[in-house]
Amino acid sequence: MSVPTPLELPEPSHKLLRAARALQRHAERKDTQKFLIEGRQAVREALANPGVVDAVFFRWSAAHDNADLVALAQEAGVDYYGVSEQNLGTMADTVTPQGVIAVGNRIDLPLAEVLAGDPPPRLVVVCAQVRDPGNAGTVIRCADAFGADAVILSSDSVELYNPKVVRASVGSIFHLPIAVGADLETAISACRDAGMQVFATDGSSDTDLNHLAADLSRPTAWVMGNESWGLPVEHLALADHTVAVPIYGKAESLNLATAAAVCLYASATAQRESN
Repeated sequence: MSVPTPLELPEPSHKLLRAARALQRHAERKDTQKFLIEGRQAVREALANPGVVDAVFFRWSAAHDNADLVALAQEAGVDYYGVSEQNLGTMADTVTPQGVIAVGNRIDLPLAEVLAGDPPPRLVVVCAQVRDPGNAGTVIRCADAFGADAVILSSDSVELYNPKVVRASVGSIFHLPIAVGADLETAISACRDAGMQVFATDGSSDTDLNHLAADLSRPTAWVMGNESWGLPVEHLALADHTVAVPIYGKAESLNLATAAAVCLYASATAQRESN
């Protein structure tokens, strides 16, 4: 991969800078259908998807450290710019940004399209009222790591394009189909229509993950509830089974993202062993 030497980066206009800064606000992301992508790994994965990235901003002092990303932007025909540390800081969601931020276009898909794979999806995670952006991003990363076919965020979950969600996914939001704004009952019904059994996590369930060895190899949609209160009774009733993750030590409970990782890993392992 060729990298220009010396590295020449044009400066963005004030209008471009203002537009990028504005994407820190939810209302602006909604109006423009764009969002911010912060960090080397996330920007690299976004650039690998044609049409996702509008522009990339590099901190001048980090330009040579990110020469590979400059080359990727060039190859993708994406505009790129050099900016001061101060200007990059006004776009960043972190205290010490890595030196590169991109502006991207929305990547979510309609629910029907997310579940219309060929072959049909075998492993999906549904986030119901997941409000913490770090948890949501980590669940997406876990789904990607364990080979899930899709992620669905319910209408009352955190916004997919919240900068903390994007950052916590570490680029995984660009690897698998994601639907947002779905009514939970509609999402569960669609998963079932797609041929999946539906398991909902519930710490008080009499059925734990170890009791499902024979069932885990079947196509499955896992429903993960809110970090604080889990899934209400009426949502648990929508599932085929409620499932608890067994805890053998003294910890009272598991973090939502950790529980999702355990469940997804168990299903992914069983499905691969059966195949």
